[in-house]
Amino acid sequence: MTAYGYARVSTTDQDLALQQTALTAAGCSRVLSEKQSGVTRKGRTELRILLDFIQAGDVVAVTRIDRLARSLGDLADIVREIESKGAVLRATEQPIDTSTAAGKAFLGMLGVFAEFETNIRKERQLEGIAKAKAEGIYKGRKRSIDITEVRRLRDEDGLGPSEIAARLKIGRASVYRLLG
Repeated sequence: MTAYGYARVSTTDQDLALQQTALTAAGCSRVLSEKQSGVTRKGRTELRILLDFIQAGDVVAVTRIDRLARSLGDLADIVREIESKGAVLRATEQPIDTSTAAGKAFLGMLGVFAEFETNIRKERQLEGIAKAKAEGIYKGRKRSIDITEVRRLRDEDGLGPSEIAARLKIGRASVYRLLG
């Protein structure tokens, strides 16, 4: 039985050291770490390497399950993949051990709360954006296409949308959107 740790933080200014130390102390022979969002599995190469590498009898350890996934669907998929290889999932800071019925039940409950926390955070973010827009503070991303140039090319040079798009190296749909 070999234990492998997985540590993850969402942003580059967060530190992985606490998780790495805890996983090493828990007996992990190797800890794979990455700085990626846990909302999706996309771009999480270290997790993919770990899931491809584990074998029957191995243990995948995390400090908390929200380090593994932030959505219930992703968490379930990851746990299924771990179990399909004959390995188990354990958490150092939570009573999770997929080799036991109680550990599996607790995993399901915590997975619901991790997804709930993500959804609440999204709602707060959208509320903040709406408030900032109402106050005239939030304007969104600056335009990357100069609308006056698009109109000038149409009006003065007589170019059609396809020619404008080619000249400005933008999509034709963007030209239609700006002119429409």
